[in-house]
Amino acid sequence: MSEMSEIAVSFDLNRYISGLLRGEPFYAALSRQMDKVASTAVPTAGVRFNIERNTFELLYNVEFFESLPDRERLGVLKHEFMHCIFEHVTTRLPEGGMSMLWNYATDLAINSHIADELPDMALLPGKKDTPFEDYPLFKSADWYMDYMKQDPQMQQQQQKDEEGEGESGDGDGSGGGEGEGEGQPGSGKGGQPQTLDDHSEWGSGPKDMQDQIKERMKRAIEKAHQEVTQAGTGYGSIPSDVKKHIESVVYGSIDWRRVLENFIKRSKRADKFSTVRRRNRKYDHMAGKRVRRNASIAISIDQSGSVDDGMLQSFFAELQRLASLASFTVIPFDSKIREDKIFEWKKGQRRAWERVSCGGTDFNPPTEYVNKNKFDGHIILTDMYAPKPVASKCQRMWITPAECQRRPYFKVDAKDRVITID
Repeated sequence: MSEMSEIAVSFDLNRYISGLLRGEPFYAALSRQMDKVASTAVPTAGVRFNIERNTFELLYNVEFFESLPDRERLGVLKHEFMHCIFEHVTTRLPEGGMSMLWNYATDLAINSHIADELPDMALLPGKKDTPFEDYPLFKSADWYMDYMKQDPQMQQQQQKDEEGEGESGDGDGSGGGEGEGEGQPGSGKGGQPQTLDDHSEWGSGPKDMQDQIKERMKRAIEKAHQEVTQAGTGYGSIPSDVKKHIESVVYGSIDWRRVLENFIKRSKRADKFSTVRRRNRKYDHMAGKRVRRNASIAISIDQSGSVDDGMLQSFFAELQRLASLASFTVIPFDSKIREDKIFEWKKGQRRAWERVSCGGTDFNPPTEYVNKNKFDGHIILTDMYAPKPVASKCQRMWITPAECQRRPYFKVDAKDRVITID
């Protein structure tokens, strides 16, 4: 058994983490989507995306975690999870890429929220006898980055780092861990501050995978949010402004126009038909087959009084663009379907938006109409303020304002998708 294996047996984070995160439902939900890997490659901890395993990993140094009381162990975990929440691990890198200042800035932004839960080595705004003594609390990483660019002491440190004189390793994005040599806790040689954890693999991986990695992290945050929302457990100790950021990731980061376009493309069905004009290449005596893909999409538009004209106009404008991709059937409704107003929006056609009714809301009539007529996909524009409808026999997507998505009148089916309209 190797030395690392013997140490790992004495402290296995996988065995401790459920107890540490008891009372922290959001962090616990996010944690379950990451592998925990003991490693001597980091002096403290770090989060990265493992390309080979296609998963996010939380790396931890066993000796470091063994040395901490439970409160500080939990603080370090929160620190790592906040790097994920604020997208530092994926693509939120400043212009020019990783730098010593960006390492400091991200830690200062996060540690403001959990200052009393971290080891003494952690970088903190306002902490005495440190370069950040005069820095205010609770600013964003971008704010701290800009502030440090005007700080002569930080500029001097940055210049030394770029010239290769700094020995902390922060220039390539790595954290300093427990600190080495002279200086205060959390300092590198010569007293240069070091970050609490390792940042060296942020934004790493092939460029063509960066969008995919970023989307994976957003999905993880969405899933954790959905889990605590449906369970009604709340977020735990997450501060209100961090919670607002989580909601902005969940509700505001999705390009609803692109999602809507992809939904229509995925819902296209294939119609195969024979043609004598095109001979089959393999069997010359047989007629060839051609494939034509048609989207059989229903667009149900909530015309009730609680849906404002601005939302209707925005949605109609997007449908105008999507009409270049496919034809679809528009179904106006409030408490019932306006069958005399149902129309086919043909591919390439232009139409003006209109309101045709202004009553209450019932999702059953349009759902039953779509089920009966065997559509391939069903999109509903609504404020979601009505009881849950019957199950849909096809793909169903709800388009609604962010505020309505946060407080829906009902819980949608698991196979449905809810998208925010801006």
